[in-house]
Amino acid sequence: MSSENETLEESSAPLIEHLTELRTCLIRAALAFIVGLFACFFVAEYILNFLAEPIAQILRDRGEIAQLIFTAPQEKFFVLIRISVIFGLGVSSPFIGYQLWRFVAPGLYKAEKNAFLPFIIASPVLFLMGAAFAHYVVSPLALNFFIGYADIMPTVTALITGTDPQAADSALKTRFLGSVRETLDVVLKFIMAFGVCFQLPVLLTLMGKAGLVSAVGLRNVRKYAVVAILILAGIVTPPDVVTQIILFVVVYGLYEISIWLVVYVERQRNAFLKEQGVSDDDLFDDKDDEGDLK
Repeated sequence: MSSENETLEESSAPLIEHLTELRTCLIRAALAFIVGLFACFFVAEYILNFLAEPIAQILRDRGEIAQLIFTAPQEKFFVLIRISVIFGLGVSSPFIGYQLWRFVAPGLYKAEKNAFLPFIIASPVLFLMGAAFAHYVVSPLALNFFIGYADIMPTVTALITGTDPQAADSALKTRFLGSVRETLDVVLKFIMAFGVCFQLPVLLTLMGKAGLVSAVGLRNVRKYAVVAILILAGIVTPPDVVTQIILFVVVYGLYEISIWLVVYVERQRNAFLKEQGVSDDDLFDDKDDEGDLK
């Protein structure tokens, strides 16, 4: 009986050590997030100005004052809190990722570590590329379209209905008074949408490395991918055709790049199998033999 108890204690010891290590990593990650949150809160006003710069430039070009309003006393404060949370998470994410990697890495083989490390580095880089593309290209185009829409439509309506354009000019006017919260929602939506979509090469390459997808399979489902990307563009972007077309072109281009990355991964795998004296045909033959025996 005592030997059984000793065996149970020995088996439970590694589990307790892993849980303790996990707790330590989670505590460190939480502390890093809190530090990042407070650090970003003190510069949240500058971050807000940076995010609102595309719409501020549009207003300047229109000869208007570059300003945003808030309609509730607490609105701007909670906007700054939201910016602090999002960017605090972004600033602390390298340390949080390091803590997670520190917990997972001991259970991986050296080859597995070498395989995952490039993707861990590429993922944040691609996200930043997508976010930069959204901020410097997509946001100015989309916001300019939305704001200018109010100026164009009265004239277009007058031309369609055959009314006097002067009467349209004397009609009720609508003027843009941007809300801080609403503007931030639109800008962050663009940044998150393009940042996530830029992860497509990482996702498909990892799936190709795991053997879940192949370059041939990705080429065969290309027409379905086009439909899926169009649906995605309609969901994650506002009802703006220009922005949807830009997102479609970018994501489809990433899909084609992903196919070539999967081709590269497959060539590496085949070269490794040849060095080991094994081919894909041999693997399939082994599987067929096992099926016949069953």
